[in-house]
Amino acid sequence: MELWYTEEHTKNVRFSIKIDKQLVSAKSNFQRIDIFESPEFGRFLTLDGFMMLTEKDEFIYHEMITHVPMAVNPKAKKILVIGAGDGGTVRELVKYEHIERIDMVEIDKMVVDLCREYLPKTANKLEDKRVHIYYEDGLKFVRSKANEYDIVIVDSTDPFGPGEDLFTREFYGNCFNALKEDGILVNQHESPYYEADAKATARANKQLRAVFPFATVYQLHIPTYPSGHWLFGFASKKYNPVKDLKADEWNKFGIETKYYNTELHKGAFALPNYVKDLIK
Repeated sequence: MELWYTEEHTKNVRFSIKIDKQLVSAKSNFQRIDIFESPEFGRFLTLDGFMMLTEKDEFIYHEMITHVPMAVNPKAKKILVIGAGDGGTVRELVKYEHIERIDMVEIDKMVVDLCREYLPKTANKLEDKRVHIYYEDGLKFVRSKANEYDIVIVDSTDPFGPGEDLFTREFYGNCFNALKEDGILVNQHESPYYEADAKATARANKQLRAVFPFATVYQLHIPTYPSGHWLFGFASKKYNPVKDLKADEWNKFGIETKYYNTELHKGAFALPNYVKDLIK
């Protein structure tokens, strides 16, 4: 008997992965959490039936959401991470020895607990002494912060369910206030390819542009996400992510990566015309 995980990317497109077994099927107060074992992608996590990460390709997502802002402001010492219950973003951040504090705000403790148990490749640095985990709503948490963080990373789920409030102008405005005068915000920005995802991308970028002096998107390739073509948002009070890239300074850190490098960094902001049109 063959077992397959299938996700509907659109009403006309489905994506399937052969699985060996299901390791977890749980329901938290916020969402359904499933973890599977597969021969091709290793273990993978889904929330409410949507792919969050696989052991095989998660490094692409987590390196690009972390090292891009760190290479623009390599002196950043205090970071706020909203979401990121799988621990992958934190794993990348703790590679920087000079970072003094990482505040991680995750609404669903069950996600963190299950990832610690079943996905240790991503969750293996959550015990770092610089990491402080808050199990609460990221929108409410950031409201009380002002001029506190060098970088805010919003590693959220899609713009519905528990992650819906993390795509609003109110939330971005609160993040703006929480950032220092040269602060950077990076967020998960959906795919520009399929129509529903593209609309979410355009909305998110419009909200960012309404709040930050500089806001754009950059691209990456994630094989297990809808279309494989994915975007992150980059917004800043001061920095241009290409002109202000500190390539030499970042490379001196000697951080090991499988996807990110400073040449790729510049290229990630060179956008196809259909993406440029989407965020006009």
